[in-house]
Amino acid sequence: MTIQKVVVTDFSFSDLDLEREAALECGAEFLEFQCRSATEVANAVAGAKVAVVQFAAFDASAAKEMAPNATVLRYGVGYDNIDTEAAASNNIAVGYVPDYCVSEVAEHAAAASLSLLRKLPSLDSSVRRGEWKSTSAGKGIKPFSECVFGFLGFGNIGRAVHSRLQGFGFKFLIVDPIIAKTGAEQGVEIASLDRLFRECDAISVHAPLNSETAGVVCAETLSKMKPNAVVVNASRGGIVVEADLAEALRAGTIGGAALDVFSEEPLPASSPLRDAPNLILSPHAAYYSDSAIGRLQKSVAEDIRRALSGQPPRCRIV
Repeated sequence: MTIQKVVVTDFSFSDLDLEREAALECGAEFLEFQCRSATEVANAVAGAKVAVVQFAAFDASAAKEMAPNATVLRYGVGYDNIDTEAAASNNIAVGYVPDYCVSEVAEHAAAASLSLLRKLPSLDSSVRRGEWKSTSAGKGIKPFSECVFGFLGFGNIGRAVHSRLQGFGFKFLIVDPIIAKTGAEQGVEIASLDRLFRECDAISVHAPLNSETAGVVCAETLSKMKPNAVVVNASRGGIVVEADLAEALRAGTIGGAALDVFSEEPLPASSPLRDAPNLILSPHAAYYSDSAIGRLQKSVAEDIRRALSGQPPRCRIV
């Protein structure tokens, strides 16, 4: 009898005890790697019944290497690093964990937005320069009751941000094609993309990365924004054209930004974002809390058991 194989291609956790226990309980072999390239992933998953991917790219070459009727699991909410078409054509089920860090990402985005709207980074820098000029360093601050808060994408995380901000008195606009088809929801107003960028004092990005959203935050859309407006992205880096954002911040076209995700991670030393003013940077950490990591690994471990017993992933993509 052939022993089934479970492979973790890459991970950023302190241990894989839950995943290993799940595999061994089902009589499977368990292997762990830290793959950095698609070639390494393809080599690692050869013959695997289950592959678990965090940040590494799972492409068509990897899909061809896996065992028949295999399963690929993604540690996380997005899955743009997995070639889902290649997986489907090779009869590979793909699952992910969209619900493990909704609160954490929502709180990160809300905190970043409020900080930028109150110009805390600018005020902090002013004090550190030896100044004591609240009105000049804080010029452009508006009471939240006079601010329009926008959402580019209004799924589970966008809704969670909205629920956390409702008590501040914002007016809310959203752009979301799914909701546009089903009608407005209580407390928010559906808007066009053009109106979102023109009217909002803050825009929080919570859209998936796809052909429609890639590069949508760019020189053209940024040029429509108010000079004190801010952008927060805790979704996917490819939605923002980073060079355009850095230039807008330097030129004062917008008031500030906060980025937790980037087109290339880790952020390259040569990135124009590194010395852009009024910009909060974090290392793809919005998802993080000790509790969230535990929920993520527990969910993946359960999906490993499901896959090895012939069941589909709890949250299946293809």
